[in-house]
Amino acid sequence: MAQQKSKVQRKLKPKSKKPKTKAKPKSAYDSPWKDILEIYFEYFLQFFFPDIHSAIDWNQPIEFLNKELKQVTRDAEVGRRYADTLAKVYRLNGQVSYLYIHVEIQSQWEANFPERIFYYNTRLCEQYNSIVESLVVFGDDSIDWRPNQYSIQGIGITKTFTFPFVKLLDYIQKWSELEASRNPFATVVMVHLRTLETTKDRPARKVYKLALIKRLYEQGFSKQDIINLYNLIDWVRLVG
Repeated sequence: MAQQKSKVQRKLKPKSKKPKTKAKPKSAYDSPWKDILEIYFEYFLQFFFPDIHSAIDWNQPIEFLNKELKQVTRDAEVGRRYADTLAKVYRLNGQVSYLYIHVEIQSQWEANFPERIFYYNTRLCEQYNSIVESLVVFGDDSIDWRPNQYSIQGIGITKTFTFPFVKLLDYIQKWSELEASRNPFATVVMVHLRTLETTKDRPARKVYKLALIKRLYEQGFSKQDIINLYNLIDWVRLVG
C-alpha cells in the first residue's frame, strides 16, 4: 500500500497557482455528498469536526431542515448557491437546548464564497433566533484557496465572521491514516481524492473503484454501509 500512497502523492499534486477570476461550473462531486451527509452525519462531525461532535447528545434524534435551508438560499442574492445541509441536534449540556449546524460542501473556487456563507449564516441565525454553526469542506483542487473569514468595515464598527473548514487535499499526506480508519468518511475522502486524480484516466478510475469496494469488505462494513458507499463510488466514477 506504501507504493500506492506515493503514487497518489505524485499524481495528485496540489495546485498552488492563483485561481482564475472566473468561477468554474458546479462540480459533479457535490451531489453524492448530500446523501452521505444525512446517512452518516454523526460520523461526518466525528471525522472532520471532533470538537463539535463531542458537544452533541447523539442519543437524541437529528432533524434535517433542508426545506428551510432552500428557502434561505433561494432568497440569497450573493454568488452561486451550493448550500447543502442544515441539521438540528441536541446539545450535551444537561439542558434541553438545540444546536443548528449548517454544512457546506464546496468543490470549486468562488470569488464571493465567504460573503455567501456569512449571508446564509446571518439569515439562519435570524430565522431560528439561535447561533448556527456553519462548517465548510473544501473539495477543490487548489491547495492555496482557504477562505474562512468575511469582514464588514464601517466608519465606527467592524464586523468579522469566521467559520471552521477542512481541506480535502490535506488528506493526501494522510493516506495511510485514511486506509486504517473505519469511519465511512475516510472512504468518502479517498473516493473524492481518487476522482480528482483520475479525471482523465478512466481505466485507472475503474481499478481504484474496485480496490475501494474490496477495502469495505475487508474492514467488515455492514451490507447496508457497503451499498451506501458503493453508490457514492459508482456515481463519481460515472460523472467525475
